[in-house]
Amino acid sequence: MEPVEALERIAFLLERGRAPTYRVRAFRTAAEVIANLAGPELERRADDGSLESLKGIGPKTAAVIREALAGTMPGYLQRLEEEARAPLAEGAGSRLRALLRGDCHLHSDWSDGGSPIEAMGRAAREIGHEWAVLTDHSPRLTIARGLSPERLREQLDVVAALNEQWAPFRLLTGIECDILDDGSLDQEPDLLDRLDVVVISVHSKLRMDAAAMTRRLVTAVSNPRADVLGHCTGRLVTGRGRPESRFDAAAVFA
Repeated sequence: MEPVEALERIAFLLERGRAPTYRVRAFRTAAEVIANLAGPELERRADDGSLESLKGIGPKTAAVIREALAGTMPGYLQRLEEEARAPLAEGAGSRLRALLRGDCHLHSDWSDGGSPIEAMGRAAREIGHEWAVLTDHSPRLTIARGLSPERLREQLDVVAALNEQWAPFRLLTGIECDILDDGSLDQEPDLLDRLDVVVISVHSKLRMDAAAMTRRLVTAVSNPRADVLGHCTGRLVTGRGRPESRFDAAAVFA
């Protein structure tokens, strides 16, 4: 196994196991660093102990590189692979996995996700998806680094370039667009028209009174540019928790 491949595989398994983003990023960064080194220089640094002098390489990532260069599976990777080998539930789990063709809601490190777009696309393809939808946040959600119109246009160009390399797998363009207080959508209409999938979600004033929230959601789902209503109740069941929003579901989903 090549060192870059080993580091990227570790990053994937850590992320799959819901490890902290900084740990995942450490292995991805190390992979990027050594990918730009000529083979002889990498081997020399592994031999003379100077790998750790490179910015982005620490003791743990250096150990993985040395083991991979020696032709053995890095011990850390082996442990992660063993932990990830838990089989799918007999029968139903395998059948469900076979039915899954893609994922409609993904956040990259362009907003509040933990991984680069390219890494996410590769991972989706490797687990058997035929497609995935990139749905980073819209401008108003500044805490999640929501994409301005300019950044979204730039992202569309990035996705187009990657799709040329990845066919037949396809990364679809999308957004998780904030539903504003009056039910309007937080992105330029002409940009929404260019996207494959528009997910719309409420991220603010989740505890407004039921009548106002109903009007807000009905207005939003009536927008012809909206495709999917995201996490419509806003409920959180982990951490400190958060009660669900109150609204007339029959009116919203009519």
